[in-house]
Amino acid sequence: MTCNPDRPLRALFGVAGLAMVGAALAWTQPARADAADARVAIAQALGQFERGHWTAARDRAQAATAADPDWGFAQAVLACTHLALGEGAAAEGAIDRAIRGGFDAARAHQLRAHARLLQGDTSGAIAEADRAAPRYRGYAVRVKAQALAAQGDVAAALPLFDRVLAERPGDAGAWSALGRVRMTAGDMAGAIDAAAMAVRADPASPDALELRAETVRAQYGLVAALPWFEAALRRDPRHHDTLIEYAATLGDAGRNVAMLTAVRRAMAVRPESAQGYYLQAVLAARAGDMATARSVLQRAGDRLSGVPAALLLSASIDLNEGAHAQAAATLRTLVARQPTNVTARKLLALALLRGDAARDALAFILPAAQRDDADSYTLTLTARALERIGDRAGAATMLDRAASAARGRSTAFAPDAAIGELAARARTTPGDPAVAVPYIRALLTTGDLAQATRAAQIVADANPGAPAAQLVLGDTLAAGGRFAAAATAYARAATTRFDEPTMLRLVDARNRAGQRREARATLSLFLGQNPNNVTALRLAGQWQLAAGDSAAAVDTLETLRTMVSDRDAALLADLSAAYAMAGQSGPAVDYAAAAYALAPANPLVVDAYSRALVRAGNAGAALPLAVKAVRLAPGHAGIRLHLAEITRG
Repeated sequence: MTCNPDRPLRALFGVAGLAMVGAALAWTQPARADAADARVAIAQALGQFERGHWTAARDRAQAATAADPDWGFAQAVLACTHLALGEGAAAEGAIDRAIRGGFDAARAHQLRAHARLLQGDTSGAIAEADRAAPRYRGYAVRVKAQALAAQGDVAAALPLFDRVLAERPGDAGAWSALGRVRMTAGDMAGAIDAAAMAVRADPASPDALELRAETVRAQYGLVAALPWFEAALRRDPRHHDTLIEYAATLGDAGRNVAMLTAVRRAMAVRPESAQGYYLQAVLAARAGDMATARSVLQRAGDRLSGVPAALLLSASIDLNEGAHAQAAATLRTLVARQPTNVTARKLLALALLRGDAARDALAFILPAAQRDDADSYTLTLTARALERIGDRAGAATMLDRAASAARGRSTAFAPDAAIGELAARARTTPGDPAVAVPYIRALLTTGDLAQATRAAQIVADANPGAPAAQLVLGDTLAAGGRFAAAATAYARAATTRFDEPTMLRLVDARNRAGQRREARATLSLFLGQNPNNVTALRLAGQWQLAAGDSAAAVDTLETLRTMVSDRDAALLADLSAAYAMAGQSGPAVDYAAAAYALAPANPLVVDAYSRALVRAGNAGAALPLAVKAVRLAPGHAGIRLHLAEITRG
């Protein structure tokens, strides 16, 4: 994402001044034809910029500087357009050329501060902002606030934003900058409000519209955000970063054709875009063309080396190609950086198991398997690791859990730091969710539920707009069995961030509180906005099965199968059950057999195969499978019941 454009041209000239400057430049009669061309191009750039066509404005400013490279004013305008588009290095180069061409250096400190900020030089940004002339103080103070926030000092940044906005309440750039700072700090309610104010202040600002799209995406979901991205692109159809965000949102919503179109538009603007290459690789991987995905991803070079999603994709491709050691090396790096990334842990454990490093695999997968909400694949993977090291009793326990349809509550990972260290941090900055939440989770891990609940209530009351604070309160209430109260806390979190973890907690708490209609409505609402969410589709299919709605379950699970391929044994087992319930014994047996071929040691799969054969009238073939299922999961009452039904005839 770009940093917030701050309407630097308005900061230099004022709103009315821009029109006057453009008109004056357009009618200037210079001595040279190239200078005349430059002035016409700059007048066009100013007009394009004010209409929100920032990329076009940059192009016209570049045309002006190409016609008259020594014109300092044109270089300054070009710098402003680069800043609006988040191009810090290019902006600083244009600033230097502007000053060499006679532009007053005293008018450029706030511009250079912004350019330094965009390049990650926060100290340099603050130093330049402090040197800005009084007439540009609002712009400079805003850049300084952004730099302080980027350094982690949000507490010092927020009063500076308050000062700027008290003086200039219609400054869309300041509202946008504040919104991004609040979003980064976890204050989603504040970010949502700031984004709305930014759009109100300047409906032509692509950055304000894009920020609004991002906050709507977090608050409501993918589908609701699309019109806001489209509004931003109507203002600046060639804005690279907006096109990238729009493409990613389309892809997550399952609109792959539209995603490809948006990616191509972004690549036309910036042919070597690393983000564009990544999204093209994602599309190829989704289509099962791993060779193309690898080729496209490699074209980005090292520019994606620090992007977690790109690392995950690269490792997935390596696993698909049998490069287990290479995949494991990449995933070790990712898990070290993101220890709560369950998907990365599962892939790493799989890579290590395939490389005969079972003990290492167990070390990475066990924290995920020990969670109450561990999925059957995680549990089965853990069982395989335990079997490899000779712990058959532990493997059997994991397989029993994998065979059970019941899952525990969805919660966050406990922090790795010692509780004493976390407590000290919490005392130093009371009420800060970033500090308090890890401490509260550590208290839950140690079993101090009372203290955890007290601390969670304090931080939730102090931060009503921070989803993390509401979620941790819900977690403590749920841990104490107060599911209705937990659902209320989760619902507050969902008003500002309705993502998968929030949805899962809210659905689970409402279901356990007896609010089943509300739980179903929550899941349905989430799927309406995130129709390709694998976790939500799987949960919906399982609920439809449990409710006996076989037709809906078949539709949902078939949709899911097209997304995750035919190598998910648990999904195939669920499909077998859905078809069997619908009276379609042929597909039921076929899917069960396919699941069994993939996971013959998974008791849930073995049991599904046995039941499908019974429904098809082949009890003789079903019996040994039912016996095997019981042997694999002797503590599972449902599997024992199925065996008893077969033996009774």
